[in-house]
Amino acid sequence: MIEAFFNAIRNLFNVPDLRRRVFFTLAMLAVYRAGIHIPVPGVDQEAMKALWDQAAGNLFGVLDLFSGGNLRRISIFALGIMPYITASIILQLMTSVYPSLKKIQEEGELGRRKITQYTRYLTVVLCLVQGIGISFWLARQPGLVTGSSGAGFITIATLTLMTGTLFIMWIGEQITERGVGNGISLLIFAGIVVGIPNAVQQL
Repeated sequence: MIEAFFNAIRNLFNVPDLRRRVFFTLAMLAVYRAGIHIPVPGVDQEAMKALWDQAAGNLFGVLDLFSGGNLRRISIFALGIMPYITASIILQLMTSVYPSLKKIQEEGELGRRKITQYTRYLTVVLCLVQGIGISFWLARQPGLVTGSSGAGFITIATLTLMTGTLFIMWIGEQITERGVGNGISLLIFAGIVVGIPNAVQQL
């Protein structure tokens, strides 16, 4: 079984197109993981760490798992890919309720592209709502914002969080089209795998 595994790896790198797709996927995952080290402007990371230690084990811990640890640090990717997944689920449910969406879905490749476009639009709306919510929450925490916690910080933080999620969505689509496929699933998997050592330590 081990020999078959190594043979599969060897064959993987012998095929030029497959090798290119694997390296492209790894590069995109590296970019995604690099975003965890870029914090939202104006957030005190030490104060955030102390606040998170007090709130460990609650709902934020579950959300942080799906964001790949980005929520814990309030990085530019703090919202993770969850808004896109939520938008996809909402669109899937709506196709069962609204005949017009059901008709679009049955149009084949053209219909799939339209549904994907609607999913992107809905993702932007969800990012805006969640970004505003997190920004207001950050502004209300004492000592968490280094400068002014007024409208300026809320606007910058919201735009940063929105842009981060949209960039993740783009990375996932690039992996699906030019990488090994299933880009969104790979991003979620990468975030969970990276969080395993911390979860084991907490356990």
